[in-house]
Amino acid sequence: MSGDDLERMFEGHRVMAILRGLSPQETVAVATRAWDLGITVVEVPARDPQGLEAMRATVRAGAERGLAVGAGTVVDTEQVRAVAAAGAAFTVAPGFDPEVMAASEAAGMPHLPGVATPSEVQAVLRAGGRWVKAFPASVLGPEWIRALHGPFPDVRVVATGGVDARNAPDFLKAGAALVAVGSALSDPDQIPALRRL
Repeated sequence: MSGDDLERMFEGHRVMAILRGLSPQETVAVATRAWDLGITVVEVPARDPQGLEAMRATVRAGAERGLAVGAGTVVDTEQVRAVAAAGAAFTVAPGFDPEVMAASEAAGMPHLPGVATPSEVQAVLRAGGRWVKAFPASVLGPEWIRALHGPFPDVRVVATGGVDARNAPDFLKAGAALVAVGSALSDPDQIPALRRL
């Protein structure tokens, strides 16, 4: 596993759906809405038993369409094992832990670590990663991503946290490879803009 694996998984996509805090049935319903919009990169946070069950249900629904589903908020190696057993295709974390990244990649799941400083980006690069999650994006802002690409032009950034259909274009213009949205998928007013993205 390497950054190239995320490149293949995320290639051609601009939006990732994060389906947090919903029942398994609701998670599958919102994932289906995302897939119907053309948003096929889906992450289900699996920090607790309900999240893990929601992820399993979404993995099953995605498999019927030939689509992979990732596990979010993966913060320790025990969780890596649990989401691997549940069928996750990739893992996402709020921060960077080299042990979690190594365990995930050893289990066949490329890992997207969260960063908020240049030092964390350097650590990810040193560990062999090329993709990072700018978190929380709404606090860091689009200009942080633009500035980051000065010293790190090859780093691929997913803007996550407080991103919706209204501010997503600003993050994409600033150089984010993808934006991650959550509650926007349940807002009928934002659906047309998400479809355009």
